[in-house]
Amino acid sequence: MRTIEYKTQGTCSKMITFELDDDNRIHNLKFNGGCNGNLQGIGKLCEGQKAEDVMERIKGIRCGFKPTSCPDQLSKAIAEALN
Repeated sequence: MRTIEYKTQGTCSKMITFELDDDNRIHNLKFNGGCNGNLQGIGKLCEGQKAEDVMERIKGIRCGFKPTSCPDQLSKAIAEALN
């Protein structure tokens, strides 16, 4: 398993950490800061999912008037981890 740490930009959360297994499935997703309940839910929904599938589903999501969101930042973290 590889541990990924990603410093977010433009969101209430400051850091995203997760692990990728050999099949690029997401495990132990955690957000540091942000809307705790919602972000715990995202972590549970992503557990064991293929990183590519999660990335495609959540990229481009916005939070209010912000140009990004915690899910969008996760998509950027996944893209960086897969490259």
